[in-house]
Amino acid sequence: MRVEYRPGASGSLGLEALAGAAADGHTLAFSALSPLTLYPQLARVRYDPLRNFAPVASVMLTASLLVATPAFAGRSVAELLAAARAAPGRLRWATTGAGTTGHLVLAQWQRASGASVDHIPYKGGGQQVADALAGQFELLSTNVGGLQLQHLRSGALHALAVGAPQRLAALPQVPTWAELGYPAANLASVFGLLAPAGTPAPVIARLNAEVQRALAAPALRDPLLAANNLPTGGSADDFARQIRQEFAQHAALLRMAPIRLE
Repeated sequence: MRVEYRPGASGSLGLEALAGAAADGHTLAFSALSPLTLYPQLARVRYDPLRNFAPVASVMLTASLLVATPAFAGRSVAELLAAARAAPGRLRWATTGAGTTGHLVLAQWQRASGASVDHIPYKGGGQQVADALAGQFELLSTNVGGLQLQHLRSGALHALAVGAPQRLAALPQVPTWAELGYPAANLASVFGLLAPAGTPAPVIARLNAEVQRALAAPALRDPLLAANNLPTGGSADDFARQIRQEFAQHAALLRMAPIRLE
């Protein structure tokens, strides 16, 4: 088995490679849904997000997280709002890229609050954490993970809000965006497995069954939960339905709160 990491263009480069792969079940992509449901509505991509892929299974949900870096002294969204209103456009808010979940969280918060900040899109999540620690910007939208929690516990970064159905066990003091009065910004990232369109149905069914078996096993489920990821699972049809629904929801959100690619 060979694993390739294809970052860039908010995850669309990896899906572009998958769209051109043989539909034999040997090439799969593990991806967030945003390159399917959000980014193609903002930029031209070389695939049809609803036609060029065969959803295999939803794997996990990862909460989104807004943190303050050493460049911002505030410790709450209320303080963030006050600072943003006092100096419109001066605060810098980094995300893993234009058209990602973090970008949509930013857009929805700005729309609801009337505040203005400067969006700093990165090509993936690696360098942005190092830059956050160095105070290269004030705010960072990221996913909850071991590295992020390590820096939160050390005090190098400070969590302001999470996007999740409820508060996280690892960060019980951090409110959700919904609690703070911004339900449209209360967004999380769903990750799953995709195959090229045309992959035979029996192959999809076998792959889905293996995913369900793996998610039920403590060897996978326990580490996911320990990293504050929620195992999801479900049928391939369920996953396809979720993708279509999220695509439609994002289309509606974008009509109300347009965002642009820098």
